[in-house]
Amino acid sequence: MPRSSFPGGTSVSLLDIYADAAPDGICGGSPHLHLVSTEAYIVVAGRGALQTIDSSGFQETPLTEGVAVWFTPGTIHRAVNHDGLRVAVLMSNAGLPEAGDAVLTFPADVLADPEAYAQAADLGAHENRAERAARRRDLAVTGFTDLRMAVEAGDGSALAAFHEQAGRLVQERSTAWSELVAEGPLALAQQSLDLVTAIEDGDTRHLSEARVRSASTFSEPGYGMCGRLRPFDVSG
Repeated sequence: MPRSSFPGGTSVSLLDIYADAAPDGICGGSPHLHLVSTEAYIVVAGRGALQTIDSSGFQETPLTEGVAVWFTPGTIHRAVNHDGLRVAVLMSNAGLPEAGDAVLTFPADVLADPEAYAQAADLGAHENRAERAARRRDLAVTGFTDLRMAVEAGDGSALAAFHEQAGRLVQERSTAWSELVAEGPLALAQQSLDLVTAIEDGDTRHLSEARVRSASTFSEPGYGMCGRLRPFDVSG
């Protein structure tokens, strides 16, 4: 997987939040969390909200054009679309979510069975990917609703259990994550430190290598967890 050359080793995408309704009548994406990566939304169009669950409880943050919101690892988040919501997504540790740093809030019985979880999460290469994405979203909303009810009732055990189940689901594949971090954000941070040292030593040779880079999105948006996703190619 090509390493991101974007500042901080992040990935950058445009995301059109799903506009169809889940079983609870709310339009939007599939609730999930990231175990390692921090994610940011910058609203570029439309209106919506970000529903979150963390150790402080349930919260809903309004999303309007010009708003930026970010959430750290472990934050269960659900993007809600009120009217044409589109966001630019910045994701730390580019490549990590694609390598499995995300767990959907499926009901507990699905989370407890790795095969059932994989089957429910997989969109496959079928023509009915939109239908499968909607089913995946609806199942995640079911589990999200259970978690929200428990948290709002003052029961923190359900959230703790979900965190444990999420960790077990990704533990095996996480063995490859350290290399992605080392070759991405850590390498870019080390490069910055090396340049600071060079300037301290009076060495400005790297300035002659300055370049402008630009990127475009892939032509066809994919089916992300929260909506139709168009990543920018920010590889080196």
